[in-house]
Amino acid sequence: MNLSSREFWGIVHGMGLGALYLLAFAGAFAGLWSLRSRLLTNEGVNERMPRLKAGLAIMAVVAWLTVITGTWIVYPWYRAGATDVCERTAVADVPEECGAKWDLLADSNTAEWHDFAMEWKEHVAWIVPLFATAVAAAVIYLGRDLLTRGDVRRQLIWFLVASFGLAAIAGLFGALITKNAPVV
Repeated sequence: MNLSSREFWGIVHGMGLGALYLLAFAGAFAGLWSLRSRLLTNEGVNERMPRLKAGLAIMAVVAWLTVITGTWIVYPWYRAGATDVCERTAVADVPEECGAKWDLLADSNTAEWHDFAMEWKEHVAWIVPLFATAVAAAVIYLGRDLLTRGDVRRQLIWFLVASFGLAAIAGLFGALITKNAPVV
């Protein structure tokens, strides 16, 4: 089996980095959820806190790498062919070389995939690494203080859940867009 460069980067972006971020959420969520003074001994906190800090920092880096590879490596291929010919051609007669974006726009049943789903991926998905970085920074900064600051811990969990939800929607949209108009 041979992969083109575009297929390789699509896999790295979505099935590699994107999936890794979504999987890391479970560990981060469990770590923050169970970070309560009544549940942990001092030894438990000393053992868990470095792992939680490192895991959240790595998770934030993975989120940044996911949106960066999507924005500056994969996305330009999606929009490839945005020439005057593609934009002037009647939608039903778009030449094959106009690319994935034009494939979606050519069919009224899939045009919304570009108009809504791709816009989500282009813009809203950037919130994911911002939230992930905020959570990681807060956990690194507050450390053991989170044991007594249940209010802050709960807010961090909500930011983490929001980050996961936005990433999951972006991943779903990416898979459905790729199914309908693969970047080849």
